[in-house]
Amino acid sequence: MLLQQTELKQVPSMSRLQKSTGQQQMFHSLHQILSPYMSSVVVSVLLWHVIAVLLVSNLAFASSLEETNGHPKHKGEVIYAHNGAVATDDRRCSRIGKDVLREGGHAVDAAVASSLCLGVVSPASSGLGGGAFLLLRLNNGVAKAFDMRETAPALASKDMYAGNTTLKAKGGLSVAVPGELAGLHEAWKQHGKLPWKRLVKPAEILARRGFKVSPYLHKQMEETESDILEDKGLRSIFAPNGKLLKIGGICYNKKLAKTLRTISESGPKAFYEGLIGLNLVKDVQNAGGILSMKDLKSYTVKQKEPISNDVLGLKLLGMPPPSGGHPMMLLLNILDQYKLPSGLSGALGFHREIEALKHVFAVRMNLGDPDFVNITGVLSDMLSHRFANVLKNDINDNKTFGPSHYGSRWNQIHDHGTSHLSIIDPERNAISMTSTVNAYFGSKILSPSTGIVLNNEMDDFSMPRNVTKDVPPPAPANFIMPGKRPLSSMSPTIALKDGKLKAVVGASGGAFIIGGTAEVLLNHFVKGMDPFSSVTAPRVYHQLLPNVVNYENWTTLGEHFELPADIREALKSKGHVLKGLAGGTICQFIVLDNSVPSRQNKGIGNGKLVAVSDPRKGGFPAGF
Repeated sequence: MLLQQTELKQVPSMSRLQKSTGQQQMFHSLHQILSPYMSSVVVSVLLWHVIAVLLVSNLAFASSLEETNGHPKHKGEVIYAHNGAVATDDRRCSRIGKDVLREGGHAVDAAVASSLCLGVVSPASSGLGGGAFLLLRLNNGVAKAFDMRETAPALASKDMYAGNTTLKAKGGLSVAVPGELAGLHEAWKQHGKLPWKRLVKPAEILARRGFKVSPYLHKQMEETESDILEDKGLRSIFAPNGKLLKIGGICYNKKLAKTLRTISESGPKAFYEGLIGLNLVKDVQNAGGILSMKDLKSYTVKQKEPISNDVLGLKLLGMPPPSGGHPMMLLLNILDQYKLPSGLSGALGFHREIEALKHVFAVRMNLGDPDFVNITGVLSDMLSHRFANVLKNDINDNKTFGPSHYGSRWNQIHDHGTSHLSIIDPERNAISMTSTVNAYFGSKILSPSTGIVLNNEMDDFSMPRNVTKDVPPPAPANFIMPGKRPLSSMSPTIALKDGKLKAVVGASGGAFIIGGTAEVLLNHFVKGMDPFSSVTAPRVYHQLLPNVVNYENWTTLGEHFELPADIREALKSKGHVLKGLAGGTICQFIVLDNSVPSRQNKGIGNGKLVAVSDPRKGGFPAGF
């Protein structure tokens, strides 16, 4: 009996123990040797001591195995679950999403609760004042894309900034019509199982009772300190005594709590047609903006067919324009032309990826909102493997070239930070959602009457300006028009294998999202890295203009990420100009391993979930 109790309590440790064949054989040998001479109780006690000794040695061995790229795996950034999992930028929001799933909620319910939470505890990246792309794949195979991207106000025009880039990037005129709340509610109306009020409540409580400032939020606050101190609304929340709150300091946003309480009771109507909207508009106009109640009332969520692409032995589902879905698919299509995995190994593999990225960004700037510009031909090319092969054949393995070589006609836009969440529920409905207010704290305006941080999404449009010899002209397809959605790099993705759900992935990080999301997919599905290693491997980026390779070289939250020196030297020898980057993408990745039967989830019986939150931002997944 004693031995049976010991085995029950030590299941995780015994499973690790059994990974060592030698230890397993020793266990059985000892049992056979001792049993004839001693009582079962004595044998059990002795074996318990043996197990303890072996366990200590095994843990030491395991700790050495659980180092990947110098990053320990035991901090909680990777979890294993059999029922459902949620991976976000913040542990609190992942847990809120997990609790929703545990209560019987749909993946959409968890997305609503988790994203509203992120808008409270990570307000520099996303929130009610921004927009998002939500990709949903139901367990019956039906897939939907919810475009809740911000739109240009009715009074906006192509020449509204008269070449002034500051007005476009910051302040009232940079604010576009927010869409996140409308999109979340639409998805919930179609698929939600739990009451709307139940999903909004956790975010309201965090805003009202206060939340601890995370290390990454504090980093964002430090980088925008002058803007926070300059704006009355931001200052009142993040520097209430004239100085920025410290890491672990309690942050209160009671106006936002009140806003969320009203939304929980009245739904989005209070935001788009009611008092919340009136107050929001008043605050934006007081800051010099042109947002109106007409803009809010006329905002519509676009439900679209996801794009689909067969590549890397997978079927990938992505968001249609104006997202980064097509550019990311083109990148993978180009790299899929090589013999894999050998064609992407070592420094040559990085070189090929960089060259492919340069081609992708040259093509990308022909895109825009398809409701306003005809981009049918470009979209067809970006999903064409024949077109990808043409671009692949243009890549020289020995050297790189200037931007004109890649057919670049237009100048790039440089969109900014975001937040991403990945969810798989017990019924195997899956969501990949990327949300944003664009730059850190968006327009650098927090609406004093509503507590909402307002986006600066107008900065993602291209703007006519005087063209110099060294700078290509702006892209006409992305010029401002009333009601138009600006171009985006956000690339939420769902991967299928043999018609079955395999993975959910996406990233935050502005224009780097396209490359960052693709690298995680390549690391896991081509290079054979485990999910955690696929996320933590150092990344490289290129946007064509400027003609510079940005490689990770930074220490964030105690972890260091850096592209190895030998690879950097090899890239330099091919003519690349390299620049270390203290930043990049933050990826959330969930993989479904169908080869492992789900004992806990007997009704489904469809595999184990491995969920990873990127340690670069300090996020943690949650599951059960």
